[in-house]
Amino acid sequence: MPLYNRVNNDELKRRMLESDEQRVTLSFYQYANIDNVPMFRNDLYRAFDELKVYGRIYIASEGINGQISVTEENFETFRERLYSFPFLKDIRLNIAIDDDGKSFYKLKIKIRPKIVADGLDDDSFDVTKRGKHLSAKEYNDLTDQENTIVVDMRNHYESEVGYFKDAVLPDVETFRDALPLVEDMLEEEKEKNIVMYCTGGIRCEKASAYYLHKGFKNVFMVDGGIIEYARQCEEQGLPNKFIGKNFVFDERMGERITEDVISKCHQCGSPADTHVNCANDACHILFIQCSTCAEKNDGCCSAKCQDFIKLTPEEQAEGRKTKEFNGTKFGKGRYKAHRKTDQL
Repeated sequence: MPLYNRVNNDELKRRMLESDEQRVTLSFYQYANIDNVPMFRNDLYRAFDELKVYGRIYIASEGINGQISVTEENFETFRERLYSFPFLKDIRLNIAIDDDGKSFYKLKIKIRPKIVADGLDDDSFDVTKRGKHLSAKEYNDLTDQENTIVVDMRNHYESEVGYFKDAVLPDVETFRDALPLVEDMLEEEKEKNIVMYCTGGIRCEKASAYYLHKGFKNVFMVDGGIIEYARQCEEQGLPNKFIGKNFVFDERMGERITEDVISKCHQCGSPADTHVNCANDACHILFIQCSTCAEKNDGCCSAKCQDFIKLTPEEQAEGRKTKEFNGTKFGKGRYKAHRKTDQL
């Protein structure tokens, strides 16, 4: 059996969108020492492929990081298979809050140098000495104190659509960029309570150890990230201090936590918080687009891209050799499409 998908992506997406299969979207991670990474990767692929698990999983010698979906019918069997690996026994599964079951359409398990690209030299500090995990109630109580600073460890396009009240929002495109920037921003605040958060918690695990190493005294992180925080608030009837939408790295692009729409369409400026990739695959830039602009612009970020997708496949292939689009000029979510739509 081939240990990778061999079906055309467009066909897989079509099957996923047309399916009425009930699926559960979830994420998980675990830092651990994995001796034989290729063998573990193949064992995991066999186990998950058999259960119709879709998603994206990264494996490195330092652990595993996965975002997947599984059918409701196979969920318990999936959990048993996952927990059968000793270092994964009883790890928390972050179940999606706002889920239509259309999050992934195929299974990809990749071997990477690290499960999160952080740019850190792990040998230079003790990665096991991490900050304290906070439950939703503990987070609410601690952030009511004046000597507490909340820091968003996600990227700018994530925090653009949702964030915790009064959080510091670094203007970065990658986690690697956030680490030194946050350190500089908080250099004079090392005695205060520093509370970090991210989507599911994995970025804060490493960041908290790094900041403790750098001399910060009281470092905390939201246990399970935004996903688990929102779940606990709902289950326990707690005040929810997160506003808006939680950006997620799958086909959904986001899950709604509150009804607040805090961002604007990058094309017309009206309230909107739906992330899309430009319909021109030669561009593919990530931006926010309202439903009106999506219809008006055929899902494209600019007039140039809108004209390009109307060309024949042959003309597009030729045009890719010389044409430059927003996706090749700007970073994720950086380009404000409404400013230059008619110029490109």
